[in-house]
Amino acid sequence: MSRITDRFVRLRAAGEQALIPFVTAGDPDLDTTGELVLALAEAGADAIELGVPFSDPTADGPSIQRASERSLARGTTLRRVLALVKRLRPQLEVPLLLMGYANPFYALGVDGFAAEAAAAGVDGIICPDLPPEEGADLYFALEKAGIDAVLMAAPTTTPARLELLAQRTRGFLYYVSLTGVTGARATLAQGVEAGVRAVRALSDVPVCVGFGVSTPALAAEIARYADGVVVGGAIVDRIEQAASRHAAVTAVARFVAELKAPLRSVAMRG
Repeated sequence: MSRITDRFVRLRAAGEQALIPFVTAGDPDLDTTGELVLALAEAGADAIELGVPFSDPTADGPSIQRASERSLARGTTLRRVLALVKRLRPQLEVPLLLMGYANPFYALGVDGFAAEAAAAGVDGIICPDLPPEEGADLYFALEKAGIDAVLMAAPTTTPARLELLAQRTRGFLYYVSLTGVTGARATLAQGVEAGVRAVRALSDVPVCVGFGVSTPALAAEIARYADGVVVGGAIVDRIEQAASRHAAVTAVARFVAELKAPLRSVAMRG
């Protein structure tokens, strides 16, 4: 059983929903990212996504695009992100996932990347621009290495496609709450609950909703029907707006604790 699957098993037994925060690795620098990850875990994160910066992040909104630009300007590379994971892994029990685009992963070679990620202690990979058919070689290499390849679905996903994704994803299914790019929003798009329930009719795989979640109230709304919530843009905004690195860590930790509070002991509706 993977560390991600084990986490969801324990959360379900406790009647909790998962909180999965996202930070861009290397924003504002890798040392601060390390502090942020430890603070996120302490504040109640159930898994943590580390964004691998990329020059053309097509699925990301302005906040995460700017974070990627700042990170790349500091010299962040995929190998440096893997080195950070390796340094953090002995200090953490929570699963660590990399969220990034296909190009950097393939640049290391699928087998080489999978081996390095496994050695570093990576638990999962999310690759928004790589559907399972096109990324079969990478996803096979990850599975051999014991790393969960988390696939993504959206409100526009057809029923047949949803069934395929539910079968092939590992760890959980990432359900995108809107059609468009990442970024904090005040409300959720229509159809998210129906989409999540459609997955539930096909599979017992955990479903986590992300893209646009920005407040504890939205997190609580999602927790009525999903297994977890992914929050990225609203966290990246706080890092960007902080007056100092210490202030960024403090602000993010406080925000994550606020987001996690309504996800504890939530009775999911049938």
